[in-house]
Amino acid sequence: MNENNYVVIMAGGVGERFWPMSRVSRPKQFIDILGTGKTLIRQTYERFAKVCAPQNIYIVTNKKYKDLVLDQIPGINPEQVILEPTRKNTAPCIAYASYKIHKMNPDARIVVAPSDHIILKEEVFTEIIKSALQAAGDDCLLTLGITPSRPDTGYGYIQYMEDDISPHDHRMKKVKTFTEKPNLELAESFLKSGDFLWNSGIFIWSGKTIIEAFEKYQPEISYIFREAIDKYNTPEEQEYMDVAYAACKSISIDYAIMEKADNVYVFISDFGWSDLGTWGSLFDVRPKDENQNAVIGKRTMIYDSNHCIINVPDDKLVVIQGLDDYIVSESDNALLICKKSQEQQIRKFVNDIKLNKGEEFI
Repeated sequence: MNENNYVVIMAGGVGERFWPMSRVSRPKQFIDILGTGKTLIRQTYERFAKVCAPQNIYIVTNKKYKDLVLDQIPGINPEQVILEPTRKNTAPCIAYASYKIHKMNPDARIVVAPSDHIILKEEVFTEIIKSALQAAGDDCLLTLGITPSRPDTGYGYIQYMEDDISPHDHRMKKVKTFTEKPNLELAESFLKSGDFLWNSGIFIWSGKTIIEAFEKYQPEISYIFREAIDKYNTPEEQEYMDVAYAACKSISIDYAIMEKADNVYVFISDFGWSDLGTWGSLFDVRPKDENQNAVIGKRTMIYDSNHCIINVPDDKLVVIQGLDDYIVSESDNALLICKKSQEQQIRKFVNDIKLNKGEEFI
């Protein structure tokens, strides 16, 4: 494997939209959410171990999840786990990892990916990542765009320039516009136009290129991580970050860099992707029974119910009757029963629980 290839896996989110299965103490990336016997972060790590040497895979997560990472990824060096003292969205965590890796290897090419996505066509994914690493070079910021299969309003969209063909790979196109989560009418028009892709949130670039972008478009963020240049990979690194990280603004990499830069490209991809951001997206990828219910729970009895997603402990007998298109989820000390069509309210439920019932339920 190319020793200059690195992977950064972002694993700091709390997964509120999957409450109560996902909790602050154990977010969704640390759960076997698909019932495969492996957690999402473990699957992500093993997927990238096919394109990158294991010692070149770094995981960025909150300090409180360090032990979960070390437990779930056997053999990983603790130095490969980059610890954020607080959550600041994706731009600061990417800047931190990029400066750290660039200090070790100025020739590094870096893949950045979330820890909680589903990839159904893993061999195709591996080929695309390898091709994109070669095509990215040292002069562009590359993101993977997914060929859309429906007018989904939950994804961001990328419009590309159809007549701009890269000499490196015919699937690599110059980005024209980014659009965040459009309404249904707009999403339908995107599909009809044929030049829009879903934004996967998976990025590829050289360490040099992304650092130059931070210094140009986000100088206040780059200053914080540039000042640490002599502390990376030393005992002083964590002490510095514990203080300095608080000064970072909270901003996504899309807003911070990708929507501002003029050297942004998209790699047209199709590898069975889902960002697994909602119960609805989990319902889509889980096996169904004859009534289109997606069930995890060995002692469930279901009557006159259809199109439900049910996630309950294996040791609990659960009887459900007369539900159509519902979420039923029990974990630890909490039970959620909610219409699938109303799942966007789950974040509101979580906030209300914090205020009225206490943090122990979150």
